[in-house]
Amino acid sequence: MVVDLTHAGIDLNEDGNIAPDESIAAIIASLSRGGVDASDAAPSLTFRFDRADGFWLQAYAEFLMAQTDFWLAHDFKTMFDGSFHMLFPHAKLPLQDALVPPDGGMSGSIFASEWRFADFISLVHLVNWPVIEPERRKAARRHLLEMIRLSREDWKAIRAETDNDREWLPGPQQKGINPLTGLEVGEEQVQAWHAALTMAEDLLEGRVLLPHFRIIGNGINMKRFFDEPKPFDLVLSITGPAIAPYLESGRILTSDDFNQIQREFGGAGFLTFALWFN
Repeated sequence: MVVDLTHAGIDLNEDGNIAPDESIAAIIASLSRGGVDASDAAPSLTFRFDRADGFWLQAYAEFLMAQTDFWLAHDFKTMFDGSFHMLFPHAKLPLQDALVPPDGGMSGSIFASEWRFADFISLVHLVNWPVIEPERRKAARRHLLEMIRLSREDWKAIRAETDNDREWLPGPQQKGINPLTGLEVGEEQVQAWHAALTMAEDLLEGRVLLPHFRIIGNGINMKRFFDEPKPFDLVLSITGPAIAPYLESGRILTSDDFNQIQREFGGAGFLTFALWFN
């Protein structure tokens, strides 16, 4: 399926039309801080989506479902009511009249910044969510494991391709700079990505433990974190007490494990490729 990202878009203001600044290319450009040129002078942003990209899209859907199920496993109403007016200043949330300045907090003044910073502090403090649907937290882990499986299927299909026709996600055999990301995929990046998938799978299956900066000798069993859900407290997870029930002895992931993968992605970095690859 051939798609021109400068013509496909989202009607963000609901006026029935897709304006130039509502095209997918323009939205990606804004998210990447101008990294994508969506003007008429830019290289073509037309892509030919193929079988491999179907696996790619399925994997991304699993990633989004994992996030959604994690949120919905908990009761986050107190946090939403107490801080989300900073994101939705016109949504008539409970504390809007009391805590949002007259301009909705959207001006560029330092006072508006202080308002938003105060609300952000409230948000962090209120991430103390009781578990209300434990099965959803378990489902989040299953979605992440399915994402890993689909990513492997994606790369298997990419490696089998013999063409090089407007690829959304090219393999090492499909040479050329991608016009969307400005990057080229080499064998080093593909091998490093598969290593990252294995590392993530080992963490989610509890075969490897996640380290915590203030705990020595034990690590966090992420399989139990999802499958044996307890209230999620962000601050106490960072400081340690909330993750104590999931601590075990065993093989703990080290910074060297991740750094070895990171080096293979070069100057663009792991996160840049991860956003593109999956």
